[in-house]
Amino acid sequence: MDQHTIWNQLERGVKGSIQAHAPSTVLAHVLAVDDDPVIREAITNYLGQYEFRVTAVADGGAMQAVVASDVVDLIVLDLTLRAVDGITLVGRLRDQSAIPIVMLSGRREEADRVMGLELGADDYVTKPFSPRELLARIRTVLRRCRRELHQGRPEGIRAYRFDGWELNLNTRRLSNRDGQAVPLSNGEFSLLVVLLGAPNRVLSRDQLLDMSRLHSDDVYARSVNTQVMRLRRKLEADPTKPRYICTERGAGYLFGVPVKTIY
Repeated sequence: MDQHTIWNQLERGVKGSIQAHAPSTVLAHVLAVDDDPVIREAITNYLGQYEFRVTAVADGGAMQAVVASDVVDLIVLDLTLRAVDGITLVGRLRDQSAIPIVMLSGRREEADRVMGLELGADDYVTKPFSPRELLARIRTVLRRCRRELHQGRPEGIRAYRFDGWELNLNTRRLSNRDGQAVPLSNGEFSLLVVLLGAPNRVLSRDQLLDMSRLHSDDVYARSVNTQVMRLRRKLEADPTKPRYICTERGAGYLFGVPVKTIY
């Protein structure tokens, strides 16, 4: 049974069985890289039913563009791409980031699988494969990587997520629950980064200035209080009763909801 047949049979079996609903948090973002359009569409449709946001592209150039502009939680990468092969792309990715990688490979490509794992890929799935197996391996890799993050292994924070919001540190883009961009000034961005990096920790105004390294005319002209007020107007449903940036009288501010760090 070929790969297309497996996907088609399973999609018929699960289609319509899962009701769509509005997510309460930002979905994990999977980037699928495969030059077969049928496989790309099938991965997108199947993973999308299990609360993943999926971007599917055909080659390494498009993959690099997505990684540069968006936060990606995991990459599914076919090793047999026609232009730049998957092994080369695994090496490039590992030079740039710690994004988890699940490789797709044929049964006769054992040497490539071994090389990919040695270069830093996290797992592989052999073609033809069951979509359920791919889903299971993606979930396993994400769980393992989250445990490693708690142990402080990977370095280089790419984004913060909180209560359906996302702050991408690479693109300096703040997205609300609907995925819409919320513009931030340099001062607002830097203060928000500091607050998100220390959730549920009280930070004094002097600490906020020092940790955000904002020693420009803009900061001296506008107090931390004013910057916080502007952030609240952009983040809070009711800025007079803030849930996110909370005031601790006489002490400073704290970020009052859980924050997820993306490496």
